Amino acid sequence: MATYVTLMNFTDQGVRDIKGSPARYEVFKSLAEGLGLRVTNALWTVGAYDVVMISEGSEEAMMKATLKLASQGNVKTQTLRAFNAAEMRNLSAG
Repeated sequence: MATYVTLMNFTDQGVRDIKGSPARYEVFKSLAEGLGLRVTNALWTVGAYDVVMISEGSEEAMMKATLKLASQGNVKTQTLRAFNAAEMRNLSAG
């Protein structure tokens, strides 16, 4: 199962309803799980990004979930494929 790091910034729409952000996350998490994507964590951050989300699943599940998220209009996303230490050892071993 692939791991993904999604970096998010609020749009103007998302900022206008900032109080609703945690509830929107819970709705998205349920939707993502229905698509086969397991959301392991979401963190609201200070700095270049407003929210960082960690998830696991197939590329197809990630793409479907990201498209659903983008269609809501509350955040803009950048998603990165991530590798843990064991995966990196395998990739660099040969």
